[in-house]
Amino acid sequence: MKKVRPKKKLGQHFLTDLNIAQKIADLLQFEQYQNVLEIGPGTGVLTQFLVPQTTALHLVEIDEESILFLQNTYTEEQLNLIKGDFLKLDLNSIFGSDAFAIVGNFPYNISSQIVFKALENKSQIPFFAGMFQKEVAERICEPPGSKKYGILSVLAQLYYETEYLFTVPPGVFNPPPKVDSAVIQMTRKKEFNLGCNEALLKKIVKLSFQQRRKTLRNSLKTLNLPDNLREDSIFDLRPEKLSGDDFIQLTKRIDYGNISN
Repeated sequence: MKKVRPKKKLGQHFLTDLNIAQKIADLLQFEQYQNVLEIGPGTGVLTQFLVPQTTALHLVEIDEESILFLQNTYTEEQLNLIKGDFLKLDLNSIFGSDAFAIVGNFPYNISSQIVFKALENKSQIPFFAGMFQKEVAERICEPPGSKKYGILSVLAQLYYETEYLFTVPPGVFNPPPKVDSAVIQMTRKKEFNLGCNEALLKKIVKLSFQQRRKTLRNSLKTLNLPDNLREDSIFDLRPEKLSGDDFIQLTKRIDYGNISN
């Protein structure tokens, strides 16, 4: 059949190295995850290693050429092919309340949004692994204290143990990207209820890093905090100095209206 052409507008860089595809598939402990969702399967390089081991494999793909290729390669009994955009996908319509793992060679132009959507559905996603642009992979896994540490770092690490596994050179993709890539995994923490107002926490984290060169006293001005809160020394810090736990405690104090609580 007609060869699938990688499309720049979709951020497609098809993995061609079978050893790397096998390594990504091997990250999944298939006995734990009956439902697996692969995002952006493309030409099925990773899919071929998932099919033999997965009892309920779902693929979501937006590219018509890739969809046709996959339909001609696999049967409906082997996998459930979903045509569409993962970012617009109603996951409950596919999995109901069941848990599922996510894996993929993620399109680089929407990879951060994919993680944010996974975080919104964290109660159903115990495991998440795959290929990212190296810069994004580093941001997800970066500890506090550096310029790479930001919104994605804090929110991902609040709910998941994140691990940067290995770097992947451009030459193993078609077409080769202009940057290095990396494979990471995220394993959900056993306790992922943060015990605070999570909507407020997310707002605080975003406001803090949107003006990351400023101290919290300035970046959180729009919250109209009372003076007794803003006088605390934590507000002298820039956001990259705060760990996830620090943001949880700050959220609780702001929610309660008293930094000493």
